[in-house]
Amino acid sequence: MTMKLTDSISLSVVKEAQRLSETQCEIILEEKNTDIIVSGKKLEAAVRVADTRFLLLTTDDIVYEESLNIFYIDIQSGIIESLSLGGEYVTGTVENLSVNQNSVSFSFIGDTTWTVQVLPTPSLRLPFSDPRGVSRPMGLRKYIDISATPAPARADGSR
Repeated sequence: MTMKLTDSISLSVVKEAQRLSETQCEIILEEKNTDIIVSGKKLEAAVRVADTRFLLLTTDDIVYEESLNIFYIDIQSGIIESLSLGGEYVTGTVENLSVNQNSVSFSFIGDTTWTVQVLPTPSLRLPFSDPRGVSRPMGLRKYIDISATPAPARADGSR
């Protein structure tokens, strides 16, 4: 599989952010509704992974506490996996985006380079194996792997 950036995906707001919830948007592919809803208001990047599979990076466009949502989706079956990157009172912007054959790298918070790799087959997900600042729903399998170089800084600046 060779991944590449695409501009055939956009987001359409279906529910604005509330005090305790992010904006909800429907994914639009080639100007057609998909009925797939993701959180985040701004599409930072859309990467085609395979014919019907995409990796999406979204943010809520919040200046002082921005988090990054990463979705691995299949247009035919919906969200395969999702994770978020960030923390309380931490903000970042997606910069230096680079798409490789089977991964996407970018800077988001501080001087850390994040790499998201789509796995060829699902693998066992071990607890606490993701870098600091990454959260994802409970589950035994993972379809995407994320790494950080150097390790993300703690609130006090230490690693």
